[in-house]
Amino acid sequence: MEYAVEMHGITRIYPENNLRANDAVDLTLRKGEILCLAGENGAGKTTLMKILYGLERPDEGDIRVMGKPVVIGSPLDANRLGIGMVHQHFMLVDDFTVAQNVVMGVEPTLYGGLYNINEAEKKVAKVVSDHHFSVDVKKKVKSLTVGQKQQAEIMKMLYRDVDILILDEPTAVLTEQETEALFVTLRELARLGKSLILITHKLNEIKAISHRVAIMRQGKLIGTYNTAEVDELEISRLMMGQSVTLHVDRVDTGLDAKPVIRFENVSVLRRGQQRPLLDKVTFSANSGEILGFAGVGGNGLGVLEAVLGGFVPVTSGKIYHNEVETTNCGTANLRNDGLAYVPADRIEVGSAVAASVAENLIVDARSSFTRHGVMNRKKIEAHAQKLLEKYSVKGTPGMSIGTLSGGNIQKVILAREIEQYKDYIVLSEPTWGLDIASSQYVYERMAELRGAGAAVILISSNLDEILAVADRIIIFYRGAIVAMLAGNEALGASKEELGAYMLGLKRQEAIHD
Repeated sequence: MEYAVEMHGITRIYPENNLRANDAVDLTLRKGEILCLAGENGAGKTTLMKILYGLERPDEGDIRVMGKPVVIGSPLDANRLGIGMVHQHFMLVDDFTVAQNVVMGVEPTLYGGLYNINEAEKKVAKVVSDHHFSVDVKKKVKSLTVGQKQQAEIMKMLYRDVDILILDEPTAVLTEQETEALFVTLRELARLGKSLILITHKLNEIKAISHRVAIMRQGKLIGTYNTAEVDELEISRLMMGQSVTLHVDRVDTGLDAKPVIRFENVSVLRRGQQRPLLDKVTFSANSGEILGFAGVGGNGLGVLEAVLGGFVPVTSGKIYHNEVETTNCGTANLRNDGLAYVPADRIEVGSAVAASVAENLIVDARSSFTRHGVMNRKKIEAHAQKLLEKYSVKGTPGMSIGTLSGGNIQKVILAREIEQYKDYIVLSEPTWGLDIASSQYVYERMAELRGAGAAVILISSNLDEILAVADRIIIFYRGAIVAMLAGNEALGASKEELGAYMLGLKRQEAIHD
């Protein structure tokens, strides 16, 4: 058997909290195969891949690449060895072209060291042609769809002639059609002899794309299995120690629904841009329901989140909270008025990563823990400990929130927002990058909020999520609402149907709120 990568006895311990992120892990990647690396958040998958890519150094263990022992001290070392990594959050410069992003750091130059733009575009165009991508190399990244940005990230690695490609949650924000297109590309790369590792939590994708699946739990490798020989329930059981199925019961709350948040012909225009970012958007989010918004990245969901959060002013139209106008009130006023908000970017927007867990939990309630200008540390810690237990967070009040796993950071944010909500909550990509158990936890909290009469606004590019929990579904394309599904129409919708709306292939003739 010819191996592209052999990792033996890999151990990584973080001394600040004595966390054993990897515990004597043995992992092999065969030449020309697609290997899925699965496990719940905090299982050690990303740490293991960071070690392979040179972003972390193991405390114990050794690595072989193409049969030769290697020491990987940096991503540059990894690239020299033919290893590339596409991160979960795209690392692209929006104002640069595709070609500029792809060649960054290894730019072709003219005599005298000047950047050779023509040669860069020519070389990147060859990568596009060779691998049948659908990207214009001269376009700026900010004008691309999410699927095209994913292609650009993969192109960066192929331009560097990598033979081993690591992809971290590559389909997290892709539509069904974009995911299928990506899988065609990945299968072709494997056919050409490339070796791929995909970190993913999606069981159907593990079955659809991989030759083998390696499963981690609590820092250890549970085992590596031929994908054809294990079903989704067995993979779930191996990951979690028990099988978990994502599901939220739809029950009648018995409450009279009333509009809590209402948009009336809301538009957002950017100077110098002809097409509106939001185009005459009208809807109401009612009490006792989960209202799901779906769409491809770049088609208005991010702007909708920013408007709901008070970060972006609207150009025209009106917004109401309980029929009181709140148009362009700003974040601070919206928070005082009852906005609970779980942002898509849990690191930059949702938390202060250098601050402690306890400090993150009192961001909007500091006055309750302060007397005569002095903060009551014991009271703050007791409050934090209570919420950590209530929301099953693995961590301590004094830990920096940045040291927690993604799932536990999300639970801290949920705890803070749910505890302070009044009558509505905005959740944007709430399970992005979370494992099955953490996702189910989020869905259960959403169902509890709905049951308590809250208007739950869910913004998500994950169609499985939208179909699993939303009572009504609103679909965006180019900043406008192209479909609004309710009742049996929402319950009976397929991912392919929603994807067709999201890609502008289909539009409802009459849209009724």
